Amino acid sequence: MPISTFELFRLGIGPSSSHTVGPMRAAGRFVQELETGGHLAQLASVTVDLYGSLALTGKGHGTDQAVLLGLMGEQPETVDIDHVDAHLAGIRQSGEILLLGRHRVAFDEVQHLLFHTTITLPQHPNGMRFTATDANGTILFQQLLFSIGGGFVVAAEDIGQTAPPAVALPHPYRSAQALLQIGIEQNKTIAEIAYENELALRSAQEISDGLDKITAAMSACIERGLSREGRLPGGLNVRRRAKQMHDRLLAAKDTTGPLPELDWVNAFAIAVNEENAAGGRVVTAPTNGAAGIIPAVLRFYVQFCPNASKQGIHDFLLTAAAIGSLYKENASISGAEVGCQGEVGVASSMAAAGLAAVLGGSNEQIENAAEIGMEHNLGLTCDPVGGLVQIPCIERNAMGATKAINAARLALCGDGQHHVTLDKVIETMRQTGADMHTKYKETSLGGLAVNVVAC
Repeated sequence: MPISTFELFRLGIGPSSSHTVGPMRAAGRFVQELETGGHLAQLASVTVDLYGSLALTGKGHGTDQAVLLGLMGEQPETVDIDHVDAHLAGIRQSGEILLLGRHRVAFDEVQHLLFHTTITLPQHPNGMRFTATDANGTILFQQLLFSIGGGFVVAAEDIGQTAPPAVALPHPYRSAQALLQIGIEQNKTIAEIAYENELALRSAQEISDGLDKITAAMSACIERGLSREGRLPGGLNVRRRAKQMHDRLLAAKDTTGPLPELDWVNAFAIAVNEENAAGGRVVTAPTNGAAGIIPAVLRFYVQFCPNASKQGIHDFLLTAAAIGSLYKENASISGAEVGCQGEVGVASSMAAAGLAAVLGGSNEQIENAAEIGMEHNLGLTCDPVGGLVQIPCIERNAMGATKAINAARLALCGDGQHHVTLDKVIETMRQTGADMHTKYKETSLGGLAVNVVAC
């Protein structure tokens, strides 16, 4: 069944949806269930075990911090990012943590937050085991959860299962072919199909307000990134570049040179992902590691395309989400599972579809744009240097955004007829991810991560 636009696009904090947002939600879910089960009164200790990619790159991705914040009851959408350091310092200095902000328990990260770098659980590379015990060491409650990409969290028993929809959607589909067929039979655009599915879940006003909120958050992230200077945290000493790029563009007297719009798109994408790398507020689109692509292409539409409108922005997001849902349901959006093709590749495909839609493309041209956007990202590895979402991730978002724009343009040059369907390219991406060596899937054990000195 299609995934809601508001599930794929959610507010969170950097630097990673699977390694930061997901673990924060998982930790929060665990302590909420502890309270619901009546275990807090007997609780003496909480232990968190991290496995696979979470253990290998968790320190660089802020997984340890996210778990602590989640145990405190913080949520990615609402946590005050300006007070994160103070919260963490309080835990580390006192040796105690306030679960849900009100139940005090001893907590020593060395003893209670364990990184198992040599163990990967069979269900998914991003595994977390939460264990609560009483003063005698008896287990009160234990939960095995997995962060499967884009901030989504599932229990071990639900891996690979598709939850039944809370309500029946008017336009159910699980393939691009089925989506196109609905459009033909009912004479609707992909955006209209997605919108009517959303109407089964919420009111028209809630949809409009929600899409405006997503757009505003993306725009605010771009603006923050374009205004900030300095070095990114984590030890690589990476210099922020977006502000300098922006200042040069504003100062340029001659804007008639070749491809000035491309320079702006690069600045937009890099601005977002510098904010993400700094732990700032971003929109998972559909992940944090690829969070700059859709905002950059959407800003390109608003700033450089004639007749851009609020309705066009909504149609862009609805179309992109309809395409993203196909990847989430039939393959993966987790870099730890299929490499960066599942993050930057998927975001580029979604953005290409959204742009093609608002530039007047038919459903068939939109599907073609989405296919082109992924076809030329197949096999893209996830090999972050130093386990940080900085190199090559920040520039990779700029590349993904420009690929998306070109994919839309190529598709609009044709009539929508093409040899490789979107369904085939999604299945190819899934197979490629399954065949990809583990060291290229967000472990920092291969690729650039071992050939570039992290210092």
